[in-house]
Amino acid sequence: MKPVAVFQHCHNVQPGHFASFLDERAIPWQLIAIDRGDVLPHDIEAFSGLCFMGGPMSVNDDLPWIAPELALIRLAIAADMPVIGHCLGGQLMSLALGGEVTRNPVKEIGWGRVQATETSAARHWLGDAQSFDAYQWHGETFSLPKGAVRILGGEYCSNQAYVLGPHGGIHLGMQFHIEMTEALIREWNKDWADECDITKPLPPSVQTTECQLSDMSQALPIMRNVADRLYDIWTQGLLE
Repeated sequence: MKPVAVFQHCHNVQPGHFASFLDERAIPWQLIAIDRGDVLPHDIEAFSGLCFMGGPMSVNDDLPWIAPELALIRLAIAADMPVIGHCLGGQLMSLALGGEVTRNPVKEIGWGRVQATETSAARHWLGDAQSFDAYQWHGETFSLPKGAVRILGGEYCSNQAYVLGPHGGIHLGMQFHIEMTEALIREWNKDWADECDITKPLPPSVQTTECQLSDMSQALPIMRNVADRLYDIWTQGLLE
């Protein structure tokens, strides 16, 4: 099988559990580290699927790699090659397909509850996982691109995950970070004070580092189970 291309945009926003999932199933993958100056591919012929990770930048920023990544997403979706996006990655997918990425009403940081929608697509992708705490770290949000079906929503951010494509959807865009590991959560929280104004009361959508780590022992294994189901369904569509 050809490898899955994994696009990394920031040194500490790594593929995490997504990479572990692929390794455990002997699915080859290739890291394309934009943050380290890796050259973007010009086409998708060498890959079985495309994965886009997150990052602190906005998809609306004037960065040289954004337009080429949008073009790759369009190529893949036109060819029915599975695409998956985590946070910024889900926003890139939306923008590539004519959606908009705008500021969310509030920042979401830490564990935030997401709920499945009453759709056949949500039942296909999520099974019995009707509600769970997902790991959040974002200030912007995407609109649903044309043809997409929302499968998860939340109190502080309406669009948490969507699917599109044939057969109940083969492409998955997420606003939250289902790829997280304990190590990544601890690493990201080194920057918590840079994201939050501690001179003002925190909104309920933002957790302190202490609360995040306290909730992690219960929330992370549950989210991991959901991640494995989502990744399993997504990888079933990989091209040979």
